[in-house]
Amino acid sequence: MKFLTNITMQENDGKYIFGVVKVGEKGQIVIPRDARKVYDIKPGDALLLLGDQKGMALVKTEIFQSAVDQVMGDITK
Repeated sequence: MKFLTNITMQENDGKYIFGVVKVGEKGQIVIPRDARKVYDIKPGDALLLLGDQKGMALVKTEIFQSAVDQVMGDITK
């Protein structure tokens, strides 16, 4: 079965499809160059892996921490 390969597409609402990545022997994936550029991901950056029954998402820990700090600040006010 041929799947989506070698595509980068931006939809109108800022959502992206960067293509397909494969899981290596050690469970590693390579984040496509275009995705690293869009999300400013550099070697050594920490990413948080989130998931539910529908799928997974990667978030830079600094962005996630900022959101948590904001929520916690709103709760303590």
